[in-house]
Amino acid sequence: MTQVTKSTMIGELLQIDQNIAPILLNIGMHCLGCPSSQMETIEEAAMVHGIEPDALVNQINEFLAKNPA
Repeated sequence: MTQVTKSTMIGELLQIDQNIAPILLNIGMHCLGCPSSQMETIEEAAMVHGIEPDALVNQINEFLAKNPA
């Protein structure tokens, strides 16, 4: 089972499973297609958007556990 960490890059995250995009969009990360966002870590992106990084990582890992690629 794939798991991500706070240091996982957004670009890498979307390569793991593109179905994670709605999770990010729902919390206000509308810049997923921006080239600079691809090189941000989950932690950096969460902090910019006022989201607790650990909570976001947990939400993504729960999604990945329930929806194996």
